[in-house]
Amino acid sequence: MSNLVLYSIPAFIVLMALEIVYTRKHLSPKVLGYELADTRTSLLMGIFNVGINGVTKLASIPLFAVVYEHRLASLGQADQLWSWLLLLFLEDNCYYWFHRLHHEVRFLWAAHVVHHSSERFNLSTALRQPLLTPFTGPLFWVPLAVIGYPPVMILTAQAWSLIYQFWIHTETIDRLGPFEWIMNTPSHHRVHHGANVEYLDRNHAGIFIIWDRLFGTFEREEARVVYGLTKNVHTFHLGKVGFHDVVAMARDVVRAPTLRAKLGYIFAPPGWSHDGSSQTASQLRALLGKSPVVVHTDRPLD
Repeated sequence: MSNLVLYSIPAFIVLMALEIVYTRKHLSPKVLGYELADTRTSLLMGIFNVGINGVTKLASIPLFAVVYEHRLASLGQADQLWSWLLLLFLEDNCYYWFHRLHHEVRFLWAAHVVHHSSERFNLSTALRQPLLTPFTGPLFWVPLAVIGYPPVMILTAQAWSLIYQFWIHTETIDRLGPFEWIMNTPSHHRVHHGANVEYLDRNHAGIFIIWDRLFGTFEREEARVVYGLTKNVHTFHLGKVGFHDVVAMARDVVRAPTLRAKLGYIFAPPGWSHDGSSQTASQLRALLGKSPVVVHTDRPLD
């Protein structure tokens, strides 16, 4: 893990403390605030993630280094400002596809779902990081090494992306006007954490919301966001929070009647079922678009 993230931890703690004070004074239907067990779970998941991420980051360095030695271009010029600016956008595009596919492929979602398991949305939610995505993630950044960015530049870019995304996990900041045309903001990210049908699998941006606008996954915050999963876990047990969908996926695979169905429960989108008993996010949005009423569902994402 880059030292940039470690150096930022004291700032994260201070900002969470300030948000706690603010939300206690300004509790309203639009601000849920903090809840002790929920916050404790988020912080503990964050601590475990730091340890695991430290190991996987070290393991990813040889991977990036080998690819870098066989690079097709040499865009990574550490002494050139243009190279860093280009990396800002290129890394964010890698993050977009990492994040989007972790919502659209069941076994990847099983790794990522931890981050969406809280029914509250505050700065501590940013620290509720998965235990498995450090293993499923590195391949998404290999293209940067292919075009000539060395490991140290890739890891630095990953770190500034993670730091940026901390502040967007809050209900205390409203919309930010023209800034939201290009940048990811709390309003955009509240949508991403919504279990509302219209918000499922939307706004995957890291730093720049432009990727969602370009690739058709953008949704503006309109209806009040309902946070969490479409079928919440209702527990703060770390093991269940961390691995509940891995268990659910394994159960679906075992029960599937055919090899094709078994593969579907691994590689198809969350909510896919061989018999149509549950729906994916796109199927649910299609149903919502055909109905004059709100669709309520327990899509088995978890």
